[in-house]
Amino acid sequence: MTAPRTDISRMPRGGFDASLLDRLLQTGLSEYPDRDDADPQLRRQAIEGQEWTDRMLHTHQRVAQCVLDAVAERPDPTVLELGAGRGELSRLLLADHPTLTVTVSDIDPQAVAALTEGPLRAAHRARVRLLDATDLDAGDDEFDVAVFAFGLHHLSPTGAAQMFAEATRVAREVIVVDLSRPPSPLHLVRLAFVAPLAPVIPFLHDVMISSLRSYSPSAIRTLVAAAAERSGTEIDVEVGRLGPDVLVRARRSRVA
Repeated sequence: MTAPRTDISRMPRGGFDASLLDRLLQTGLSEYPDRDDADPQLRRQAIEGQEWTDRMLHTHQRVAQCVLDAVAERPDPTVLELGAGRGELSRLLLADHPTLTVTVSDIDPQAVAALTEGPLRAAHRARVRLLDATDLDAGDDEFDVAVFAFGLHHLSPTGAAQMFAEATRVAREVIVVDLSRPPSPLHLVRLAFVAPLAPVIPFLHDVMISSLRSYSPSAIRTLVAAAAERSGTEIDVEVGRLGPDVLVRARRSRVA
């Protein structure tokens, strides 16, 4: 595992070993849904564009299958979804597993209110909670799996390391799926196509911001190493791919 540096907050999104070009390809700007000052119409259009893309690419189905595979040998698995948004992933998990229970959480009170009043309200195997992924109000090993889908790039390096520390504390296995960070030349080509349309198409604005905020595999390993150092434990991590996205599996080394 990559050794953490003293000041993780200064780590580039491409990692401490990122090239100069890769270090330039990042931003401190936020996507429309994360901005309190954003026009509600822009936020809605950005969200609708992302939801349409997820449906077309079967994104939630791929993540759900990954979680189901992780709990396949457990008779009554417990799952914590972090940053659940509208809860589509949790709905799929409940539909595809007859005994699975899920705690559906988000840091946004409005999102939690919508989840509480939405389809999950009638699901007796679901519990909706307001939770901060970097400071989880949950017991050690309370869940079999914690899953965080497409939220890692929203967090600062410090926040992301804290999320890994907390998630591996409350769950026996942590699954994180996020945008993959392309090599710098390909990243430049992607941005060249997207940037001219970003000012007029909210979804593409957020695609550009998300791409610039995404973490490389090297950076993710450093984040997990920092989480282990912070929590005083060993954390095993695997960084791979799930379709076009990056897949991270992390778990604390526990004494049998």
